Amino acid sequence: MAFIIKPLVTEKMNGITEKQNQYGFVVRPEANKIQIKNEVEKTYGVSVVSVNTMRYAGKSKSRYTRSGLLRGRTNAFKKAIVALKDGETIDFYSNI
Repeated sequence: MAFIIKPLVTEKMNGITEKQNQYGFVVRPEANKIQIKNEVEKTYGVSVVSVNTMRYAGKSKSRYTRSGLLRGRTNAFKKAIVALKDGETIDFYSNI
């Protein structure tokens, strides 16, 4: 998998999957919609109708500990929401 890093498996994405037949993936920041579509079709053997992408900036985080204030930053990432043709599904849990 050159452009897809991992599938998004959260409560919110599961709700979207059940209602709208859309799946979420964390993808590489330089990937475009055509590359994402081709890789999902090749990897999972499904027909992709549309791809929406979003970029998330890293957030600043801090916490108080015994040794003082620790500051850090979460990673920035790009997310892709892939809509599939009616009747097609992707099973992320098949190899468990």
